[in-house]
Amino acid sequence: MRWPEDAEGWPMSEHSRLVPHRPHRWHVQEMGIGPTLLLIHGAGGASHSWRGLAPILARSFHVVTIDLPGQGFTRSGARQRSGLEGMTNDLASLIDAEGWVLHGVIGHSAGGAIAMNLALQSGDPALRVVTINAALSRFEGVAGWLFPRLAKLLAATPFTADLFAAAASSRSNVARLIAGTGSALPDEDIALYRRLVADRAHVDGTLSMMAQWDLDGLLPRLGELRNPVLMLTGERDSAVPPEVSDRAAKRLPNAEVQRLPGLGHLMHEENPQAVAGAILPFLQA
Repeated sequence: MRWPEDAEGWPMSEHSRLVPHRPHRWHVQEMGIGPTLLLIHGAGGASHSWRGLAPILARSFHVVTIDLPGQGFTRSGARQRSGLEGMTNDLASLIDAEGWVLHGVIGHSAGGAIAMNLALQSGDPALRVVTINAALSRFEGVAGWLFPRLAKLLAATPFTADLFAAAASSRSNVARLIAGTGSALPDEDIALYRRLVADRAHVDGTLSMMAQWDLDGLLPRLGELRNPVLMLTGERDSAVPPEVSDRAAKRLPNAEVQRLPGLGHLMHEENPQAVAGAILPFLQA
């Protein structure tokens, strides 16, 4: 997706700016005044996923949302840096360059793993971490062998992103993908995901992230994460079962889990008021 050519009607675009910081050109949105919160979307998403939650949080905080490298409106300048460690390091460099002093970091799905990794790297024990349906498990059995290799093959194959974008971007296919997460979104939100899935560069960035995703450096270190951690899960999440957060929380020294009824993987988009109601007391404690 290209800014500003494709930005018409994009949520919260009045708060957007582009930040060239090597190796990427970042799409950043900022709103509100107060302690700074960083919001990190999941794989295949973009800053639009915070369209309901960010304005609520911005009543009390300075809220920063970013598009991950190669996704949304962030242009990747180093395709080989799309894994957990590369993204964490590049994001930490951006935070330092922009002078953001973080009070909290909120991550959805794979963004939850990045949030935890960022907290570990920061060395700031006061930094508050919120995860929303955090993707913190490896694939099991045959899937553990096949899926990473399949993602690497797809990411390395010419025209894969073009073919996927063409095949998957119909309204019915996108609606099916979203329904498969256990979430129900209105038509206007589905239309935003269609814009993402139809974009070759965004699909290529997502495939690169999948191909390089590796939790082996994070999971053994969960016991070192002494920051306050709130793990929110949706009881209807069929993409990342709530039990994943339950298991991770047992390894974290200072974590609590809250399960929100009737919500799926995209719970912060389904019911941002309920998610904000869980997050704000934790951030303001």
